This record gives sequence, C-alpha cells and structure tokens, in this order.
Amino acid sequence: MPEQPVELDQQARAVLDAVRHQQGLESREQAAEWLLRRRIRRGAQGLTGRGRALYEVKGDPR
Repeated sequence: MPEQPVELDQQARAVLDAVRHQQGLESREQAAEWLLRRRIRRGAQGLTGRGRALYEVKGDPR
C-alpha cells in the first residue's frame, strides 16, 4: 500500500505517542495503524456481532 504523509498537530502526536508507549510500538505510523485496525475490528464486531481477523491483501498493483 502506498504511504501518504499526513500533517499532525501537537495533540494528535501526543495521542499517537501515548498509544505507541502503551502498546510497545516503535513508531507513530505503527500506532496509527494499530488504532485504525482496532476501529475497523470494533466496527465489524458491531455489525456482525463477532470479531473478525484483518489480513493484508497482497496482489498485483495496477
């Protein structure tokens, strides 16, 4: 997946740093990905009533 740089304000950086420390992650990017996956899982669980695994889809980039 291509990476897209995002400008973060001080509050967003503080939140990502807190998540990074809490979860033992190495970077803010990993913290953002962790938060996104958590949100998607909770949304899927709310829709289906069950937890779902998330896997990276690898395929031919077009």
